Amino acid sequence: MEYLIPIISGLLFAGLFILSIGSFYFKAKRDVGLIIADDIVRLATILENINKTCKIIDFDYQQNRINFLNIGSFKGSEVGTMNLAYPHKWEGPYLDDNLTMQEQDYLIVRTKQGYFITPGNNVTLPSGKVIGKDIIFDEDADIMKLIESGELQYKKKALAAPLQIE
Repeated sequence: MEYLIPIISGLLFAGLFILSIGSFYFKAKRDVGLIIADDIVRLATILENINKTCKIIDFDYQQNRINFLNIGSFKGSEVGTMNLAYPHKWEGPYLDDNLTMQEQDYLIVRTKQGYFITPGNNVTLPSGKVIGKDIIFDEDADIMKLIESGELQYKKKALAAPLQIE
């Protein structure tokens, strides 16, 4: 009988510990989707503003890391992998620190349907799918279809966005 209270206390403590670890795990998984969706909207807004003031001509590669929005000034017509028609109108830095998810830069991906802002390669989505392994963003990728089908959505929020440039 004298050992009953410590045993009950120990079991209660272990149960609460397991419950807290489980809730952190599932909350983190949910938060990843919401953070990606918010970051995509934020990046789309910034890049649309850059396009309005500086006119984005194009990007150097099929997949371009978005790691240049914290630059204040530069020489020439290229910042990062982005080529601008009016670089002298650059109003950066647009961010203090570049946005990342799971230590990966977000991407601007060129497809046959145009440019898209997406999570970076090796990012694990809330669905468990991994960008660059389960979801491939090559030239033939139909990112709008992936968004509409729900594969690039979380709680009805898009995890990628088109980037309108002329």
